[in-house]
Amino acid sequence: MKIAVIGTGYVGLVTGTCLAETGNEVVCVDIDQDKVNNMKSGIVPIYEPHLDLLFERNIKAGRLNFTSSLDEGLSFGEIIFLALPTPEDEDGSADLSYVLGVADQIGKKIKDYKVIVDKSTVPVGTAEKVQKAISKNAKCNFDVVSNPEFLREGFAVDDFLKPERIVIGSRSEKATELMKKLYNPFVRSGNPIIIMDEKSAELTKYAANAFLATKITFMNEIANYCERVGADVDKIRVGIGTDSRIGNRFLFPGIGYGGSCFPKDVKALQKAGKDVLYNFKILDSVIEVNEKQKTILYPKIEKYFKGNLLNKKIAIWGLAFKPETDDVREAPAIYLMNKLLDKGALLSVYDPEAMPNIEKQFGEKLNYSESMYDALEDADALVICTEWSVFRTPDFDKVKKLLNQNIIFDGRNLYETEEIKKEGFLYHSIGRI
Repeated sequence: MKIAVIGTGYVGLVTGTCLAETGNEVVCVDIDQDKVNNMKSGIVPIYEPHLDLLFERNIKAGRLNFTSSLDEGLSFGEIIFLALPTPEDEDGSADLSYVLGVADQIGKKIKDYKVIVDKSTVPVGTAEKVQKAISKNAKCNFDVVSNPEFLREGFAVDDFLKPERIVIGSRSEKATELMKKLYNPFVRSGNPIIIMDEKSAELTKYAANAFLATKITFMNEIANYCERVGADVDKIRVGIGTDSRIGNRFLFPGIGYGGSCFPKDVKALQKAGKDVLYNFKILDSVIEVNEKQKTILYPKIEKYFKGNLLNKKIAIWGLAFKPETDDVREAPAIYLMNKLLDKGALLSVYDPEAMPNIEKQFGEKLNYSESMYDALEDADALVICTEWSVFRTPDFDKVKKLLNQNIIFDGRNLYETEEIKKEGFLYHSIGRI
C-alpha cells in the first residue's frame, strides 16, 4: 500500500518506518527542510532503540522516503496519517491548530479518495472537526479515521511491530477494510484489531494514559505514606502486584511521571471534562500529587545539607524522563535541578542520551560530564533521577573514591537498601525502610 505520514516526531517516524518494514511504500512529510535532508541521508533525528536499523534498511530498499512537500505526500498516499503535535495549551487543553491547519490544506489539495488517519493523541470530537475542515474545500470523497497510538518511548518499535491491540475508530466500511488490510501483518499472532466509533477511539487513548498515570501516582502516594509509618513499598509492590486484578506493571514508585504523553494527556482529559461540566476529581489529585512528587527528593537533600546548598556540588545521574529515550519533556530531573540551582548548588550531570536536549534548556548552568563517573568527581552527593540500566551495577568502590561524601539520593529505587548500606553509603530512596 502507499502511505503518507505527515509529521516526523516520535510517532510519525516510528509509524512510517514500521509500515515500510512490512513492504508498504511510505513518504514522510515534514516542513523542516534541514530535517528532511538529514533523514534522506540516513540520519535518524530521535533516539529510539532499533529504529536506526529499520530506518536504514527501508531507505536502502526504496520503501521509505522523505519530503517537505505536502502536495507530494498527498498525491502519493492512499492512506494519510496525521502524526502532528498536539501541545498543551495554556488552559490545559490540547492545541489542535497543527492538525486542523493541515486538514484545511488537505481539503484544498486531494483529488481522489483518501483515508485520513488521526494518529496524534487528540480530544474527543477531533475526527469530526477534521472532517469538517477537509469538507470545506474537498471536491472528492474521503474518510477520517481515528487510530490512536499506544507506543512507549524506548519500546516504540517493538510496540508497533507487535501491538497488544490496534484500535480503529471509523463508521466507514471502506476505510475500515483498508485499515484492517494495512494492519493485518502486525496481528498475525492473534492480537485484536478493535473497531469502534471515532469518539470512543479518541477517548480510549486518553483513558489508557490517565489510568496508567493514576496507577503510578497511587504507588507514589503509598510510598510517601510508607516513609511516615516505617513500611517498605517494595514489599507492598510485590504483595499487590501478584494479584491478577492489579498486575505488576506501573507499580514502581519514584519521582513522578513525565514525558510527552502522560502529563499532557491527563491535563487534556481533565480540561475536556470541565468543558462539558464534568469534574474528574481523580485526575485533579493525580496532577497535584505528581507535581509534588517531582521534587520529593529535594527536602531530603536540603535536610542532609542543613539547609545550605550554596556551592555544594551535586552529581545527577539521569536526565531523560525515562530510560531508553532522549526525551526530556516534563522530566522530573528538570524540576529537581531547578530547585537545586535556585539554592546555589553546582550541578554535574550525566545521561547516556539526553544531555543535548537538556543543554538546549539549561545552557551553561550545568556541567555536562562525559561519563557517569566523571560527574561524581569532587561531588558532595549523588542524585539518581532516571533508571538507566548502566546505573544499576556501578563500581561502588570507584563511586566512593570520587565522591566527597558517601551519600546517594535515589529517585528510582535502583539498589537494595541493605546492600547499599553494606557498601558504606548513606542511602535515601522512595518509600523504603
